[in-house]
Amino acid sequence: MSDETRDSNGAILADGDNVTLIKDLKVKGSGGVTLKRGTLIKNIRLTGDTDEIEANVEKVRGLVLRTEFVKKA
Repeated sequence: MSDETRDSNGAILADGDNVTLIKDLKVKGSGGVTLKRGTLIKNIRLTGDTDEIEANVEKVRGLVLRTEFVKKA
């Protein structure tokens, strides 16, 4: 396995990229916030894990998302 972070389509992600969600996601511990499919997430940050990215979305700060649920915008 390579050490590159890739989205659901296999495109390489980098710090500062914009991504969109490919399915609705319920955010645990946020008081019932659901992020809808197609939501644009700007300025992502890579984590040490190639399967996860970090982002700030709506009222949720420091949200960690699995790369299998996003595609590069």
